[in-house]
Amino acid sequence: MNKHEHIIHPPKGNREFKALAFEIFVQNGFSEFELASITTTLKAANKIRSSELFNWRFVSDTPGFVKGTTGCFVRAAPSISGHGFADWMIVVGSDRPNIYTWLNRTRSMSRRGLVTVLLSGAATAYIKATKITEGAITTHWHDAVVLRETNYYPQLTSRFSEKSGNIITSAGSGSTTELVMGLISEFLMPNEIAELASFLLIHTLRGNSTEQPKQISGTNNLLDYRITQAVKLMDEAIEFPITVQAVSQKMGFSVRQLERKFQSAFAISPAKFYRKLRLKRARIILVETRMGLFEVAVATGFSSSSTLSKAFREEFGESPREMRARYKASILDY
Repeated sequence: MNKHEHIIHPPKGNREFKALAFEIFVQNGFSEFELASITTTLKAANKIRSSELFNWRFVSDTPGFVKGTTGCFVRAAPSISGHGFADWMIVVGSDRPNIYTWLNRTRSMSRRGLVTVLLSGAATAYIKATKITEGAITTHWHDAVVLRETNYYPQLTSRFSEKSGNIITSAGSGSTTELVMGLISEFLMPNEIAELASFLLIHTLRGNSTEQPKQISGTNNLLDYRITQAVKLMDEAIEFPITVQAVSQKMGFSVRQLERKFQSAFAISPAKFYRKLRLKRARIILVETRMGLFEVAVATGFSSSSTLSKAFREEFGESPREMRARYKASILDY
């Protein structure tokens, strides 16, 4: 027995078993936020249990020092095909995911009844590559916007995570801690789960079926409820914009009252705020897809590509074509 294989007494039943292992798969451009959420949660759970119930290792298709998206490094061992499977594999989201280096391992794990968790960018890459047609799938809402604009994914939901067979797709990001807590909850007593949430300063645990707080209108606790509802109306009418007058009528306000509330919350008028929402959506689609400029204009409620281009330059200081060319160049970093 090596130093990581301690005998643990689980809270349910009398069976003795080895410490439970996580394989954390990272690639260049990985999300440090998601990785830290995983390891911090597992470390805190071990602290509360006063035992090494959970252990983990970092692996990669490019072993050695792997660089995260904000410049941090993690030292990863090589991922060896068909060898050394852990109880769970978590693929951390990356801004440059290479699905084919971990997809075969995912399938091998599934055949063994082992679970793979795909976070944010990894989930998006999996959905694109596999063209999955059965079972529910999800990813971060930011990527879901692009997926829905470019293809038909009837199984795609806006929940925090979905399980299909032995594959869990997830929004990742800020929901990663709760997802990991959900994975390990069956090995902890209810009071230990509550203590873990308290230790991590999590006021309310969100289950996998919870809807993601999509865009700014989902952050109910940060804004006046009535402002949130007004923004939600705008969020839901990006392709076919509604007038500020229509928004104010639906909210039971006068236009002047709505303007005062937006000035108080955002220091901007409702019309300008709505325009920013549409331009941010256009920016997402431009950077993440190859859709034509006119198609992007139509998807974000602009009457023509020239109208979009003018508004885009005013907002971001460059044309849509210039921004797309800049991001295209940065992708080919070799």
